[in-house]
Amino acid sequence: MLRRLYDWTMSLADHPKALWALAAVSFIEASVFPIPPDVLMIPMILAAPRRAWLIALVATVSSVLGGLLGYGIGHFFFEGIGRPILEALGKGDHIAAFNARFNGVGFWAVLIAGITPFPFKVITIMSGWTAMPMATFVVTAIIARSLRFFVVAGLLRAFGAPIRDFIERRLGLVFTLFVLLLVGGFYLVRYL
Repeated sequence: MLRRLYDWTMSLADHPKALWALAAVSFIEASVFPIPPDVLMIPMILAAPRRAWLIALVATVSSVLGGLLGYGIGHFFFEGIGRPILEALGKGDHIAAFNARFNGVGFWAVLIAGITPFPFKVITIMSGWTAMPMATFVVTAIIARSLRFFVVAGLLRAFGAPIRDFIERRLGLVFTLFVLLLVGGFYLVRYL
């Protein structure tokens, strides 16, 4: 099933309304869709490198707006769905403590999920359920998604098809290592 979904997503890159398809995929990926927008972005940028920045902008704006949908899902449906499940599992007493811990690192959670291969939708929904301040969520989502999509666009624009394998196979690892170094650097500055 995922392979068919992936193939269908890839076929959208050749469509005359590919930017609209990218906007739709980026929007729903941030809240429910399992395929990242990169699979559409990469062939679109390779086909039209001069439009790389526009393509990255469409993916960024749509993803942040989709993140707001994910936030809304978490915010409006947690009480009716999430809380009863956690209480049935005996975890109802731990909800407030978890929410406080999550919101204490909320900026980092959104940033990390926004630029690494971690599913962004998980963090967008959790941000709504824990009532993370909306401004923190939106600003961090804009930073994270811009960084992710504009780096991909810049690499493809500068290096073209030869960089595609690196992006598809290793860019997630590079972003993850970058985040670990960034967090580690802040930790060292704060505690040493």
